[in-house]
Amino acid sequence: MKRLDERIAFPDYAETDRFGIIAYGGDLSQERLKLAYQKGIFPWFNENEPILWWFPDPRFVLFPNELKISKSMQKVLREKHFQFTENQAFEQIIENCRSIHRPGQEGSWITDEMMQAYIGLHRAGLAKSVEVWQNKELVGGFYGMDQGDVFCGESMFAKVSNASKAGFIYFVQKYSEQYQLIDCQVYTAHLASLGAREIPAEEFLNYLNP
Repeated sequence: MKRLDERIAFPDYAETDRFGIIAYGGDLSQERLKLAYQKGIFPWFNENEPILWWFPDPRFVLFPNELKISKSMQKVLREKHFQFTENQAFEQIIENCRSIHRPGQEGSWITDEMMQAYIGLHRAGLAKSVEVWQNKELVGGFYGMDQGDVFCGESMFAKVSNASKAGFIYFVQKYSEQYQLIDCQVYTAHLASLGAREIPAEEFLNYLNP
């Protein structure tokens, strides 16, 4: 596994290990993060660890035309239990993604350094957020990177049942013509229930860089 230095570059995909890690080290500068996402690579590491850069194969994605909406979620959306906004509370979204309790998970991989890096990307118009509100209270949402034909999701949270699902469905339906696919990175049952599935990393790159 290659250690990154001050140069803004990543090794060849062939150097990715069996866990999906392509490199470690480097920094979270805006220039490096922009290049990483252009290449389908993303950072994911714990506090007090070196930055780990990932390129998982297979890749977990959702094609908008394969979105699955259960009857119960159709009812939730029809009855307008939630209201949605975009890019109105990015910092609150990322802070909630970091602090929300997740069963079986100790702490969060969203470090202070990660937070500031993505807030910078948001201010540059590269990172986006979707907010889910109920009675004027922020109850869910997610953030990620806009890569043209692909939206690369990073993290989501929900404080009440169905909030993150509703926000995700809203987003996918609204932008079904803009994004060819939503990158969900690695498998989760939560997103699988909405229609996300695994595809070969090589196929993912064809969508990312047509």
